Amino acid sequence: MERLAGKVAIVTGAASGIGRATTKRFVAEGARVVATDVAEEQLAEEFDDVGTVTTVVADVTAGETPDLLVRTALERFSGLDVLVNNAGIVDRFLPVGEMTDELWARVLEVNLGAPFRLARAAVRVMLERGHGVIVNVGSVAGARGGRGGAAYTASKHGLRGLTENLSATYAPSGIRSVLVAPGGVETGIGLGGEPSELGMETLQKSLVCSVRTAAPEELAAVILFAASDEASFISGEEIVADGGWTVV
Repeated sequence: MERLAGKVAIVTGAASGIGRATTKRFVAEGARVVATDVAEEQLAEEFDDVGTVTTVVADVTAGETPDLLVRTALERFSGLDVLVNNAGIVDRFLPVGEMTDELWARVLEVNLGAPFRLARAAVRVMLERGHGVIVNVGSVAGARGGRGGAAYTASKHGLRGLTENLSATYAPSGIRSVLVAPGGVETGIGLGGEPSELGMETLQKSLVCSVRTAAPEELAAVILFAASDEASFISGEEIVADGGWTVV
């Protein structure tokens, strides 16, 4: 049975990594998807020939993007049931003493500001429909201090709080929110420059507890579960998918 049959979803960061795997998994499970990314060629290569996917080339931090994506879902597929806030960037593991104002602002804007605005636009539609699911892709850095740089860690901690607040506010109206927190994933994400030596030393202390990195498809399976009716009684919670990295 297709677990998302008849559902309409928005997936950000859909051109590669977890977003691409999630979009493909959603389609396989019967969903129609608005897939968005800034990587135009990759997005077109992956999904332009898929009839149940509408691609939108957009920057999630642009002011018009949330309304554009929601409007596209409504106009193209006549609904919106699931929002997956997956797009994110890293910060080269820079600690506070090495962080610039510009990088701090950019990481917080992409990883936390954009999910907030996308959730705001989606919630307004979901309230009218009486149901919906918002899946935020966080990180184990949202629960620990040494799994990322200062900006990345702060942004993922913030996303955890946003997820809980969404649930506390809107679960009574039928809107669930779930945080999926990966550990290391084979996404090929670039660091945008040389990593901080001090930041990498901090990360290395935790890697003795890491079993392996995950394939993006493994995270897509978790996101699918969170978005599906199988998780109907899960809201405001964090689902950690890190292979046991943070257990020890």
